[in-house]
Amino acid sequence: MVAPKSSFLDKVLGRISRLDNQELQTVVQRLARERNFLETLFNTIEDGVLVVDENGKVLYFNQAVTRLIGLHSDSEGRHITDFLPELDWEKISKADAAGERVARHEFEIHYPRPRFLRLYAAPLDGNAIGSTGVALILHDATEARQETFEAIESERVQALTLLAASVAHEIGNPLNALHIHLQLMERGIKKLKNEGPERKGAVDSSWREVSGKLEQYLDVCKGEITRLDYIITQFLQAIRPAALQLKVASLNDVVVKTLDLLRPELENRGLTVKTRPARHLPATPIDATQMQQVLVNLIKNAMQAMSRGGTLTSQTGEGSDGVWVSVADTGGGIPQEQITRIFEPFYTTKKKGSGLGLMIVQRIVRAHDGKIEVESRVGRGTTFRIWLPSHERKPRLLQETTEAL
Repeated sequence: MVAPKSSFLDKVLGRISRLDNQELQTVVQRLARERNFLETLFNTIEDGVLVVDENGKVLYFNQAVTRLIGLHSDSEGRHITDFLPELDWEKISKADAAGERVARHEFEIHYPRPRFLRLYAAPLDGNAIGSTGVALILHDATEARQETFEAIESERVQALTLLAASVAHEIGNPLNALHIHLQLMERGIKKLKNEGPERKGAVDSSWREVSGKLEQYLDVCKGEITRLDYIITQFLQAIRPAALQLKVASLNDVVVKTLDLLRPELENRGLTVKTRPARHLPATPIDATQMQQVLVNLIKNAMQAMSRGGTLTSQTGEGSDGVWVSVADTGGGIPQEQITRIFEPFYTTKKKGSGLGLMIVQRIVRAHDGKIEVESRVGRGTTFRIWLPSHERKPRLLQETTEAL
């Protein structure tokens, strides 16, 4: 169904050959008023309205487009992909040629600032095949997408909280059993040691064999209890996050304290540690204890990813929007198909990992209004970079202009 046309235009076009100069002037003035009305209307809405011709060249855009993708007054006549390289113009133009009513696309942009956009494309001539151009509506869905991610994460945490009671019960039973058997084994070893000196020959040999086995069993049980205790601790930290205690502190100091804490384990593994702290790093409002927990998790992951002789590198630095700290290893790296899942609860690439460490890292960083960047190459290693807001943001100065006022 073809869209109805303006009755005013129908009347004008039907008798345009009979209009005199005065009447033509009246028509032009009315069209000018309608154009001004439409431009005012388009410039008051938050969504971007952009019109391109059949070749993809920009014909018109409202003020919201300038804010969203950075178009300016001399952008008319240029191809839309010059400003939106992520846009599949070939697909849109084919849809227009095929007479499709509306096409919808979603993509991310990085200029003038990172955003997630939803784009609706419709031909200017309605259902007519091969129109004279396309109208593009740009909707900024960044906040909605972020709210969706936060809602999903909240649901995950709620699910973990609901499972907490049953998991604690299931883990508590084997822990109690292990504790009882450890006590029995300790009593048995003490009894054998007390009676050992009175035994001779084959009896003494049998005693030593049984005693050795019991000690091995005891060590295994102790190791499993330690591992279970670690899992429970990580689990509780994931489902019951502590409130931040923000104080202005040096990120360099947190890195030094963390490395000092883990240095014996690093040296025991035969790893080389390199630190590259930034000079004059500005103080930052952080919870030093929780940020140390972040670094402990990242450094332990790096240690477990490397064999003996690997190198762990820690750096700090400053950017336009904040300060950062990175932890890099020379391990086996993470395949690209796994990077998107490493922050999911209980997902781990390690044989004995809990799958909660990076989830805790992400939660703490987000609580600081920070962000995490991950770069990994299989066979070469992985780098985690944590960005945190600066205590004092640098003012952005206006550029000097020499234009006459």
